[in-house]
Amino acid sequence: MSTETQADSEQSTTQLHGGRLVAQRLKAWGVTKLFTLSGGHLFSIYDGCREEGIDLVDVRHEQAAAFAAEGWAKATREPGVCALTAGPGVTNGMSAIASAQMNASPVLVLGGRAPAMRWGMGSLQEIDHVPFVKPLTKLAATAEPTAEIPGMVDRAFEAALEAPTGPTFIDFPLDHVFMEGPPSHAEVHRPHPNDAPAADGVEQAIELLKSAERPVIMAGTGLYWARGEEALERLCDEGDIPVFLNGLARGCVPADHRCFFSRARGNGLKGADVAIVVGVPMDFRLGFGGSFGDDTKLIVIGSAKPERPHPRPVAVELYGGVAATLDALREGAARDRSGWLAELRQTEDEKRGAEQDELNDERSPLHPMRVYRELNDVLDRDAVVVGDGGDFVSYAGRVINTYEAGCWMDPGPFGCLGSGPGQAIAAQVAHPDRQVCLLLGDGAFGFSGLEFDTMVRHGLPVVGVMGNNGIWALEKHPMEFLYGYSVAAELQPELRYDKVVEALGGHGELVREPSELRPALERAFESGKPALVNVLTDPSVAYPRKANLA
Repeated sequence: MSTETQADSEQSTTQLHGGRLVAQRLKAWGVTKLFTLSGGHLFSIYDGCREEGIDLVDVRHEQAAAFAAEGWAKATREPGVCALTAGPGVTNGMSAIASAQMNASPVLVLGGRAPAMRWGMGSLQEIDHVPFVKPLTKLAATAEPTAEIPGMVDRAFEAALEAPTGPTFIDFPLDHVFMEGPPSHAEVHRPHPNDAPAADGVEQAIELLKSAERPVIMAGTGLYWARGEEALERLCDEGDIPVFLNGLARGCVPADHRCFFSRARGNGLKGADVAIVVGVPMDFRLGFGGSFGDDTKLIVIGSAKPERPHPRPVAVELYGGVAATLDALREGAARDRSGWLAELRQTEDEKRGAEQDELNDERSPLHPMRVYRELNDVLDRDAVVVGDGGDFVSYAGRVINTYEAGCWMDPGPFGCLGSGPGQAIAAQVAHPDRQVCLLLGDGAFGFSGLEFDTMVRHGLPVVGVMGNNGIWALEKHPMEFLYGYSVAAELQPELRYDKVVEALGGHGELVREPSELRPALERAFESGKPALVNVLTDPSVAYPRKANLA
């Protein structure tokens, strides 16, 4: 027998336990980190990861593990993977799975599962996860028998990465991951968004753009997953087209680009004759389509046709390679629209000028805008900012400057509090040499605040900045407007969350006066530890919200 034949024979007869089979396929897909919380149903997967050199990042709650997997996907645009133990481990992660679905985040959730040999007899944490996880995922299945594990993991990755991207789920019966099966040496086929061709029908959109005098671009999360930022910048540059961004698209055009606007969005969208809507649904954030002018012609671009119908008629729908489609539109872009840009820039400057009093506000407790004025001056250009809160983070979305793709994360349209620490953990693991800043409301801290222990244990110097107003502001102010009173909207005023972080081994500071803030922020970033700057903010300040949330 030749050496090659003998090696092939030995390879085909090698048997590995199921957890090792899982880990081998994770490694084949380029996975280097697994976010998890320890559970006995997962021991064989942990053993496999140890053998394959995949790092385990263990957290304090399964929700944080799943949010960290989503944070990894957001930070790297590679699949994020978490492992959740059977029963409550999986159910604890469901809010994060739903968030990944709403954000189209490519996440693979590995679940433990009670043993198949005793199914139905009442094993510990025995429950069929698939029926209730399936509506939240692109694929949900149980891997059985052991020999099916490698192929199932491959199918889950393929589904997560296929446009539109999103979460997938596999659970593994305890007995099957301890049994042995043959490894897979299948080649991985990873789709790349930039390989997708331009959408069919782009000619009609080109003609609309050629005649447009006041076009705008409104881009969102789908642009980021489609890696369309360079094509977007080329299009706006060549056509003098103003750009507005939300979701993960923040930073896909730098905040100091001549075509980027934020404060003038209302004027821009309402005044546009043609709007190119890229990778963002017309949901509550765009007034269910009402943010655009009644006569605005809409060109909708996405990597795949949306599941829901548009809430208003659109002129052209283009589904395919987003980057290639944007590049194709450049054929109709070239035109002098400097007057349109100048009109919006004047509006932008006026609205920014009107914010100066708030940005320089000397009140104590602080105005949230003052907090962000100081923070903007401390953050590096490539800092990753993670938002987790209501009104406090809404102010951040308005005034924090983002210059690079992947540098802004928030809960997205699912709006789940508690998402921030997990995502910040993953961002710091992915970018160990960058600043990672976690923006927290005091309410949000209650969901996942103990993840500062995770940061301490893993040496992750995330800096948290808290707006501590002692209330649930997003609920208290509207309820008082509607009823003249509020209930279930109070928290402890001036609570020392910074002391909690100190007790967990991190760095903590309390800020009461505006003059204290900048030095406290600088000390936090210089500490080299997970840190919380606990800023007391004025509970009477309500974010001037315009979106119709329902």
